[in-house]
Amino acid sequence: MTTHGDKTELRKRLRARRRALSEVERFQRSHAICERLRRRSEFQRARRIVLYLPNDGEVDPTPLLDALWGARRMALLPVLRVLAGNRLAFHPYRPGDILAPNRYGIPEPVANPGEAVPPHTLDLVLLPLVAFDSQGRRLGMGGGFYDRTFAFLRQRRQWRRPLLIGVAYDFQEVPELPAEPWDVPLHAVVTETRWIPCAGETPP
Repeated sequence: MTTHGDKTELRKRLRARRRALSEVERFQRSHAICERLRRRSEFQRARRIVLYLPNDGEVDPTPLLDALWGARRMALLPVLRVLAGNRLAFHPYRPGDILAPNRYGIPEPVANPGEAVPPHTLDLVLLPLVAFDSQGRRLGMGGGFYDRTFAFLRQRRQWRRPLLIGVAYDFQEVPELPAEPWDVPLHAVVTETRWIPCAGETPP
């Protein structure tokens, strides 16, 4: 099992491996992941879907935007709200919308806070990650933004909305990550070769 002390080294190693992918490799793997997502009923049924803009070698989910815009479904992007306890807000993202970098240099919609869509009304959220395991544990960049934002899901047993889907390369899977009391587990992970339902979730 990966220990707490191993997290820093694991994060460093897998981030380096992500960045080491060539542009062609990243493009091919990202498109394979997007095609796998497009075929899933979870994606096809969802009306409000959160994506992210890739950074630091992450899988690029933006090829899905044309499918969402063309079907008149709502694509949203996360916006970091420092004054709201370092939680994320989710704003609709439409063709031509203006983006500006946040404090980490990641582009975000420039939008009125009143346009934010409440997290509990979302259908599907695609989450970037550094590492994951089959239990649905996710190692992110260390900020804890998604865990804080979706903490309400830890109290739910039946109705679970939104679905949290990790997006990763195959090599980001590890045998086991340590469980933290504040972790919000993923419902599934999609990679270039697999759809991985996490422990306790319904298999495909």
